[in-house]
This record gives sequence, C-alpha cells and structure tokens, in this order.
Amino acid sequence: MDAQFMDPTIVMFGKLLLAMFLGGVIGTERAVLAKQSAGTRTFGLVSLGACLFVITGNYVDTAYLGVLNFDPMRVAAGIIMGIGFLGGGIIVFRGDAVHGATTAAGLWIAAGVGIALGFGMYAVAIFATVLSLLMFTGMWYLENRFKHWFSEHGPDARPDDAQKPHRAE
Repeated sequence: MDAQFMDPTIVMFGKLLLAMFLGGVIGTERAVLAKQSAGTRTFGLVSLGACLFVITGNYVDTAYLGVLNFDPMRVAAGIIMGIGFLGGGIIVFRGDAVHGATTAAGLWIAAGVGIALGFGMYAVAIFATVLSLLMFTGMWYLENRFKHWFSEHGPDARPDDAQKPHRAE
C-alpha cells in the first residue's frame, strides 16, 4: 500500500466530523427556517455517509492498486445502490410530511460502515458509527430546541406570544 496517496486516520476522522457538521448545518436551516420534514439529522447522516463512501473508495483504490485484476469498488457501488433502493421504500409521505427519511439515512450510513469494515478500515468505521449515534441522539435534542426557539422568536411568531410568561419545563 502506497502511503503517499492515503490520508492518515486522524485526517479521515476530521473529514467525517466536518461532513457531519456541515450536513447538519444545512439540515438545520431546512428544518428551522424552511420548516421542511428532513432536517438536521437526515442531512448530517447523508453527508457523513457520502464522505465515508468517498474515503473508503480512496483507501481501497490506493490499497489494492496493482494487486487485483478487478475493481473492488464496484462491489461497494452495488451495495450503495441496493441500500438506496431499500431506503426509498422506507420513506413514506403523509400529507405534506415526510416520514422515515432519517431512518433511511441511517440505513445508508450503516451500509457505509459495513463497506468500510469489509475493506479493513476498522477505526474509520467505528468513528463513523460514533458520529452517527451523536447525530441521531444529540442533534435530535438540539434540533427540537431550535424549533421551539424559532416558534417563539422567529419571523412567524406573534408579538403577543413573546409577552406571555412561560412555564418552567
């Protein structure tokens, strides 16, 4: 394996963390300002999954260069498309709301973790799993706090609502 073409593991961790954060920022805008169903967690997980697939692809291409007479990323591409098909089946539309998009994104990231593990990228797969759990749980709380704040202080909030005393939660 030629080390000059590969990122150190800590750089891969940084890429995954930044992808999750930036996807989450975009999703927060969609959830809070645009009032869309797919929000922070969905966008964060999709961004994290996409980054994981690219990192895995870069690793595999350099690790197996000249060793095998086939492209191992074709197997990964088949998995990605198959999971995308399954994820599409999970998403349900009810009225103007979308249900299951975060679960589909989680399924997609789980496929990325499995691919990374299959190619021997154990530390990256574990770190991506931790980030996914952080996005599922921690960002759920943060996203709900943002929605609550914007419902009281956002552009659509009524001025008389701000004057009412709030009960302690």
